[in-house]
Amino acid sequence: MRNLSLLRTRQESLSGHVSASTSISAIALDLDENALYVAAERQTPDAEVEIEVWKIGGSSEGDSVEGLQEVSIRPGVMSIATNPWSSPFGAPSELVCFKFLPDTRTLVFVLRGGDIATANVDDDPIVVDVVGNVEAGILATSWSPDDSLLALATGDDKLILMTSSFDVVCESALNASGFGEDAPINVGWGSKQTQFHGSLGKAAAQAPKPAVIGSSPDDDELPRISWRGDGALFAVSSLSPRDPNDPSSSAPEHRRRSVRIYSHTGILQSTSEPTPGLEHSLSWRPSGNWIVSTQRYGFPGGGSGREGRHDVVMFERNGLRRAEFNVESVAGVQDKVEGSSRKWGYRVREISWSSDSNIMSVWVEKDHGDVVQLWTIGNYHWYLKHEIAAPPGQDGKAGRFTSVYWHPEDASTVFLTTASDVIKRSYIWDTFISRSKPPHDSGSVVVLDGASILLTPFRTQNVPPPMSSLQLPLTSSPNAPKHQSRLPSHISFTPDKDIMASLWETGYIELTDLHTRLGPGPGKVMDPVKLWTGYTVENQTNKAYRQILTLVSEEPSLLRLAVLGSENKPDGKDVISLVVLKENEVQGRSEVVLPQRNGRLIPSDDLLFWQAPDGEIFAVDFKIGTSSPVAKFPRFYSYAEHASVPPQASQGNEKLSPSSLFIGLTPNGNLSVCIESEGEAGCHRILATNANSFIVASGFLVYTTTAHVAHFAPLAALSELLSNPDSAVASGSAESLPQWETRRVERGSRIVTAVPSTMSLVLQMPRGNLETINPRPLVMEVVKQDIDKADYAKAFAACRRHRVDLNVFVEHDKETLMGRLAEFVDQVENVDYINLFLTSIGQGTLPDDVVNQVCDRVRQELEKKDMKKYINSILTAHVMKRPADHEAGLDLLLRLRENEPGLVEDAVKYIIFLVDADRLFDTALGMYDFSLVLMVAQHAQKDPREYLPFLRELRALEKNYQRFKIDDHLKRYEKALRNLSLAGEDRFDEALAYVEKHQLYDIALSIWKDTERYDTMLSAYGDWLFERREFKDAAFVFRQASRFSKAMLAYEKALDWQELFDIAFALRLQDQISEGDLVATAFSVAEGLSGKKRYQEAARVLLDYGKDVREAVISLVQGNHFSEARRIITMHSMLELLEEIVYPGALESRAQIAEELGEMKEQLKKQVARLRELRVKKVEEPDAFYGVEDMELHNVDVMTDVSMAPTMFTRYTVAPSAASKSSKRSSRSKRKMERKVGSGRKGTVDEEEYLLRSVTKLVTRFNTTQAEAMNLLPHLFQFAEEHREEGRDLQRELEDFARELKESVDEIWKKPQNAEAEDETSAEGWAKRMQEYEKQRQIDPMDKVAKPELVKQEWNTQLSKVGLGMGSRK
Repeated sequence: MRNLSLLRTRQESLSGHVSASTSISAIALDLDENALYVAAERQTPDAEVEIEVWKIGGSSEGDSVEGLQEVSIRPGVMSIATNPWSSPFGAPSELVCFKFLPDTRTLVFVLRGGDIATANVDDDPIVVDVVGNVEAGILATSWSPDDSLLALATGDDKLILMTSSFDVVCESALNASGFGEDAPINVGWGSKQTQFHGSLGKAAAQAPKPAVIGSSPDDDELPRISWRGDGALFAVSSLSPRDPNDPSSSAPEHRRRSVRIYSHTGILQSTSEPTPGLEHSLSWRPSGNWIVSTQRYGFPGGGSGREGRHDVVMFERNGLRRAEFNVESVAGVQDKVEGSSRKWGYRVREISWSSDSNIMSVWVEKDHGDVVQLWTIGNYHWYLKHEIAAPPGQDGKAGRFTSVYWHPEDASTVFLTTASDVIKRSYIWDTFISRSKPPHDSGSVVVLDGASILLTPFRTQNVPPPMSSLQLPLTSSPNAPKHQSRLPSHISFTPDKDIMASLWETGYIELTDLHTRLGPGPGKVMDPVKLWTGYTVENQTNKAYRQILTLVSEEPSLLRLAVLGSENKPDGKDVISLVVLKENEVQGRSEVVLPQRNGRLIPSDDLLFWQAPDGEIFAVDFKIGTSSPVAKFPRFYSYAEHASVPPQASQGNEKLSPSSLFIGLTPNGNLSVCIESEGEAGCHRILATNANSFIVASGFLVYTTTAHVAHFAPLAALSELLSNPDSAVASGSAESLPQWETRRVERGSRIVTAVPSTMSLVLQMPRGNLETINPRPLVMEVVKQDIDKADYAKAFAACRRHRVDLNVFVEHDKETLMGRLAEFVDQVENVDYINLFLTSIGQGTLPDDVVNQVCDRVRQELEKKDMKKYINSILTAHVMKRPADHEAGLDLLLRLRENEPGLVEDAVKYIIFLVDADRLFDTALGMYDFSLVLMVAQHAQKDPREYLPFLRELRALEKNYQRFKIDDHLKRYEKALRNLSLAGEDRFDEALAYVEKHQLYDIALSIWKDTERYDTMLSAYGDWLFERREFKDAAFVFRQASRFSKAMLAYEKALDWQELFDIAFALRLQDQISEGDLVATAFSVAEGLSGKKRYQEAARVLLDYGKDVREAVISLVQGNHFSEARRIITMHSMLELLEEIVYPGALESRAQIAEELGEMKEQLKKQVARLRELRVKKVEEPDAFYGVEDMELHNVDVMTDVSMAPTMFTRYTVAPSAASKSSKRSSRSKRKMERKVGSGRKGTVDEEEYLLRSVTKLVTRFNTTQAEAMNLLPHLFQFAEEHREEGRDLQRELEDFARELKESVDEIWKKPQNAEAEDETSAEGWAKRMQEYEKQRQIDPMDKVAKPELVKQEWNTQLSKVGLGMGSRK
């Protein structure tokens, strides 16, 4: 759907520097200096030919390298003799090939007379040196794409292949008799006539072949050579040689032209199949799939077909013909001049390709002048996109081109030469689309195809190309010059109407009202009517026009046309002409001259902007005839568009909020946006570096990328982004942009157009087919606009069509919707639609209170409107509440059952469809209405044998007990218990059992509170708590229920000895328990406390209630409470217990501490040694330590049955590789494996971290042991000499181990100097968790495990020498 649009043009003339007899014959490009060398020929009076070379542009003269500049130097003149070869159409150019070799900076001249000459452009003066000569002359030549080989066709029918230093590689006959190395082999599968021939059928294969295969009368009889783009092969097209003994062999019908394919070593590979009427033109597509030539039909020796038929034909490298298309209808047969030497009034002179193989140029030589046609292919159809007419010659002669040359790097630039001029033209791919706004947007797209304009309105039709909704034929203007192209150079649409404006380069304009039908229905989809034709400026031929825009006018009857052109002179500038039409009559014309040349108009609705070649954007004001800069791109953007941001979209800082955005895209994929900044280059941002198309629609900038993703950037967000000075910087990149909504598209998709009214985006695939999608952002934008306009019916229809969650009605503007629910119901009146809305609300993500509010309000509106009609919707509103109110729905049916039995029957069926039948049956049963239960059961088609016996059993029961049974069946246990409590006192035992069964103690206590059954219920509650081992709570409940024995037992189990002995002493005072029982209880409690290491509390119980000092002292010594033990001994004057209990206990504690220190020493020694070993291995063999494996393999659950070598994955598990027993790992096993990952077993990558954590725990353990030792040492130093000696040893052991531990910790937590971090990766699911672990595995474990702090205990070591203690005083 794209067209070729002229981007810039430049024309340099040599007429003022050379004589009138001089004619330009060839050009050569110096890409390093961006210079152009022009070779011109002139014939001297001595019948010799002089070749002059001129240089245009280039950095050597200080000229700008952008475009063609003035002629700067004249390097030299070379005189040669004329050649003896001629053509039926005049003597060909003497210069066969003119080439610049960048490696040697040499110009190479290959002359038809046989000379090969070179000239070094860096020499001063430049000297032309003849390096070789071919005596027979040179008829054709071509350089390989890498300039390493030169192929020559000589006058004696030989093919010579040379290197760039002109050494001969090979020499062979031009017309070889054999097929070549790739000759097909007959494997005996039958003749061609017996094989399958597709749609053509056997008749085509059995058709008689032409008896004579000749060449075309338009053939110039010269050979052609063309290389494939990779330089591996080249093709040669030549005529069969004349027979000197047969004069008739010179006739065209007796000379056959063939195409032969050679390798880069000069070996013949294949020969084309016999093709009658094949002509001289030849070009191998750079991509390599086609060898292109032309073929004539309908004459002796020509192809079988009607006379005048003319095709462009394609061959494959094996010589077989592959495809063709007709060029007769657009080549100009109708322009034939009487007496012309051209039989059909024209001939195809040459064919060539752009460097990217996308554009094929066909040089057509007509009687009225030459035309270069630009063809492209899409969806297997060839389109004629553009025509370049040669400017008329001197004295009004027909314009002729002398050469056509495509730029080798810039694929859209072509050079054309005439006898005196060099023309450079650059093109861009442009899509001519309608920019009309909703609701009049038609989505019309124009495709140029030869003599027709193809039109398709994508709002109503999506017609796949090459077809279209309408083919509008092109007609030439009666007073148009003959050299004018028949194809328009640019087409535009009016922003407010579907009026098409077509512009020709001469300034000729046609306005056509398409009368596009916007809606469905009968009649033509388009009914075009031509409104006006005329010229931009009357009687003016000194400008060339290339772009037209239509602008919105304040008056509906006015139509403003802005036309961009350039002055036809070397220093000419761009000119914008404004044509104002009213009722198809010209009301005025005006012009504004712009500061530079080769700019571009930026499409806009009512304003006119022009982008200069340096990227600066000017606003053009025709009222005062000036242009002023308003913004600037960092460079020239071939595709640019202006977008207006609504004022409400840029609130806040009004000073910084722009009202206009300029979006630009370069051919290499840079997409940028800038704002009005008075020419400053800083207020822009790069949105993408891989974009391939964009469009502005529905408040979004939509662009696609080469990553096959469509992005939807809100214009308001872009405006806000550029309003922030911190983000609007020249170096701003696409990496820091917000994450806008995206959508995956097919590979290579490009945007054709967008139709906001239908919320559609039209994409074209690389092969040419179309796809229309409805992106969610565009849909949501239109839906929200319709909701704001209260057009609920349209918004609802759009949501249904595009599967949008209907929650958007509430989420977008809840308050407005709630206030206009009546209007919503009136517009969305269909019952099914309202049911769909309520279902979507109920099953969506809205909060429960919002869902209930909406359902209630909709239900109320429906009840007011028509309860009978909307009974199903009302039931839906009840069911969709959270939680669903099934009872209210069934209650509604009960109310309507008497008056509307038929309506209720249908409603019951609907609610059964809406809700599970069993659940509805239970709800009806829970309402205790058996008639309702029967009605639901009958319509749910339940088996009566399943529910009738149960209902009969229930009917026979007393009311409250009946309801208890129903609630118990429905598992409504609390409600069932309440009904059971109302069934009478004789049901209490059953109620108590029911409470115990279902653990309904809280509700039971509230039911039987203030009754004589309350204590019984409390006791049962206490027993339940006691069984759950909640002893403290059970004791409290037993105490409240006056079950003191149970309370004491519960307190004893809870070791709550204070509460226990409080009750015990109270009972002792009442003589309910004996003194012995009290002492026994004390010993039992003390034993439990000692088991929990609560030694001080145990000693207290033994002293206060057990009256046993000895056992109390033993308990204190067990807990290392020596001070308290000695105090009690002294207080009770039982000093013998010191030697009997305290002294041995102190030595036992000292021995226990020593044993712990020994264990810690051994652990520390082993772990430090292992850490040293691991760290040496990590440095010396990091790959072996960490392992190397692709983490993506963690997503693969299936393993082979072949045993495999250990991989990095086994480093986590140390599990041997074995055959898999299952093809899918369960979630449980995956979790188990994750736990294994961090287990720290030996040999895994987690071992180091595990050892660090173990050492940390060791330090904590030593701190605790050290505190215990510091508590023991003062007592050891106060006892006997034996104890003092043990104390000194213990103190020394503690100091030594503390020192050793500190040194080890410092060594272990000493960080290396070269710590590195790893890049992040991403995955999903279990693999993601494993991958997160993989990211952490090479992080230094010391960054994960903090260094532990060793607590330093302060102890006066001199006290060990005092020697005073109670143990020494007898």
